[in-house]
Amino acid sequence: MTSPVQNSPVQNSPVQNSSAPATAAVPARRATLGGIGLLLGGTLSVQFGSAFAALLFPRAGALGAVALRIAFAAVVLLVVTRPRLRGYARADWVAACGFGLALGGMNILFYQAIDRIPLGAAVTLEVLGPLVLSVVAARRATSLLWAGLALGGVYLLGRGDFGRLDVAGVAFALGAGAMWAAYIVLNARAGARFPRLDALTIAMAVATLVSLPLGVGSAGAALLEPGVLALGLAIAALSSGIPYTLELLALRRLPPATFAVLTSLAPAVAATAGFLVLGQGLSLTQCVAIALVIAASAGAVWTGKRR
Repeated sequence: MTSPVQNSPVQNSPVQNSSAPATAAVPARRATLGGIGLLLGGTLSVQFGSAFAALLFPRAGALGAVALRIAFAAVVLLVVTRPRLRGYARADWVAACGFGLALGGMNILFYQAIDRIPLGAAVTLEVLGPLVLSVVAARRATSLLWAGLALGGVYLLGRGDFGRLDVAGVAFALGAGAMWAAYIVLNARAGARFPRLDALTIAMAVATLVSLPLGVGSAGAALLEPGVLALGLAIAALSSGIPYTLELLALRRLPPATFAVLTSLAPAVAATAGFLVLGQGLSLTQCVAIALVIAASAGAVWTGKRR
């Protein structure tokens, strides 16, 4: 799963709107390797956070798990950023609320997906949303190649053991991908209207208002159990807190296009997390399918970079 600030396989990465300070003068090679390490660490944290979230489903359900994750992340952001709420026009609030609805919808749908299908398959299907966005934005003939690779990957995914995927789970994953694409567009719009991380903080609060009633209605008093709260806090840290920090630091050391290419590895990392944490095995066909989608995502970013 993507963190709320995790970037898509498009050049316009969501966290580029943050006011990260300029990179200090350091040797280019060291800065690049350090940035790659930070970004890969953030990607690992996000996907393993999603895997551990699945362990919470039997106790709190998918809606309860996502509510805890978003609520904890919102509280931390509100405390840390203390956003200014006055002096904005109605259009600014519309942009921020739209961003929050996309953020909440993306996470709710994704957690519904991984409650029904393996994590690697869910992320592979989800990444199609931003991939389609990047292909459309590139407007180049070579974009058809990346679209073809992605479709080939999805075709193989359907022919392998994942062909027995729950239909609702597939629909939720594709819906999460569509919301991810909307999240990218709305993040850029809201980020241009609010300073620092204020847009993200407000959006996370809106997402909490959407997800928390659903979580309480689904899990009830189970959300207040100490073990559930502790695991929810750990998931929020893995899926939000740690990735936020590592990704923002990585952006100071990596060009945006390189950053986006590396985040295209999310399906492979998710499949690995699913295998190690949840025991979700992968066949050779499934590995090839995921590799094709990763290649399509990276290629789409590279095409956008050369535009």
